Amino acid sequence: MAVRARYRMRDYTITADPVTPATYQAVCVTGEDADCGADSDHQETEAAVERWIAEHTRDTGHDFYRRARWDYVKAEPGAWQ
Repeated sequence: MAVRARYRMRDYTITADPVTPATYQAVCVTGEDADCGADSDHQETEAAVERWIAEHTRDTGHDFYRRARWDYVKAEPGAWQ
């Protein structure tokens, strides 16, 4: 007996939450055996994270970072197709 499945697709609309502001973060990943791991914590502006990166580079000579923008979004399902 064969089992059959039917898949239905659905589009979603993803929108940023207008009430909650985005935050920015950087982590120093410089290192051969292990990452430095220094963390900027969450900053309110991209400029603040860039300033932290510049200061960390100045103080340590490290030059490789993972940077992220964190924000909240809402996913609204659309019609089934």
